[in-house]
Amino acid sequence: MFRTILISIVSLVHMYVFWRIASVPFVYRFVSIKVLVGVGVVLWAGFFFALFFGHGRTESLPATLELLGMNWLGILFLAFVSFLAIEIITGFGLLFPRMAFSLRGLALVASGVLSGIALLQGARPPVVQSYEVNLSGLPNKMDGTVVVVMSDLHLGSLLGKQWLEARIKQVLALHPDLVVLLGDIFEGHGEPQRDLLPVLRGLSAPLGLWAVLGNHEFYGGWGKEMFLDNEDGIQLLRNRWVEVAPGLILAGVDDLTVAGHRVGQESNSLLKTLGGRPPGVTILLSHTPWQVKTAARSGVNLMLCGHTHDGQIWPFGYLVHRFYPLLEGRYEVDGMTAIVCRGTGTWGPRMRLWLPGEILRVTLRKKEN
Repeated sequence: MFRTILISIVSLVHMYVFWRIASVPFVYRFVSIKVLVGVGVVLWAGFFFALFFGHGRTESLPATLELLGMNWLGILFLAFVSFLAIEIITGFGLLFPRMAFSLRGLALVASGVLSGIALLQGARPPVVQSYEVNLSGLPNKMDGTVVVVMSDLHLGSLLGKQWLEARIKQVLALHPDLVVLLGDIFEGHGEPQRDLLPVLRGLSAPLGLWAVLGNHEFYGGWGKEMFLDNEDGIQLLRNRWVEVAPGLILAGVDDLTVAGHRVGQESNSLLKTLGGRPPGVTILLSHTPWQVKTAARSGVNLMLCGHTHDGQIWPFGYLVHRFYPLLEGRYEVDGMTAIVCRGTGTWGPRMRLWLPGEILRVTLRKKEN
């Protein structure tokens, strides 16, 4: 159903964008309609085959097809936004009619420039974003504890073994005491690639490697039987808590968007997860930054989330923000600190505009009363 809706929307956007490209003076003077239509059909077909035949497959041809198709989707989005901006300025051609055609040419150039920047930004390695969080009740010997966080790796045909090896080197260079993965470890439209599992074993920390499930872990029907737990050193927190050190509790919930499909379950799962824990500082891992006030009222000191990607390609973040008020970065909510990672990897297009992916380095500090 999702793919059917997506291909329908993309088809309509395709027709609109090429309709507007055909009205650009330079284009209609030097490019025939037949050539333009042919290019549009080829690009549409490339996206179609990437979505239905390339997605989730790791062979060279399908993976290349998916990369090209998904990147074209990102370029198409930026072209659509650029043309739509001109439509608003010109009242869909009713205002400044003589300028409208030239302005559409400007929109075409702008979308090309933005797409180039987004492709370069998407190819960059994630940056390390550092935070210090003061926590009341943190044991003295835990002062200075370093928690390294990765979210939304989306490992699969587009982000594979070599990319993961580089990320693990980045994490280990930060000398973490605790490593957490905030879900969407794999793209999720099939069983994870077996050659990635030994690479994941390279992650280690004195207080362990912990993870929660994201929405992509539930795609394809294998998420509930995820086999990473223990076998590969990753310990899953599925609606439970654990005391990783005296006075430091780590809790984790399954993705709240999945629970949200069952009315009221996202709140119930969170309250059940946090129930019965001993005194001490509580860090909550949740793939999606929802139920933040509930977490704060339940005594959580620090909440770590992902999922939003900060919109990934501007200005898509403005739409994402309507569903996820905590979009990216640090927030203070009713005495609790919440940090939303904008994602270590990318979903769909290997593109980002304007901020690169990130790995979080969170240093825990004892708050003096």
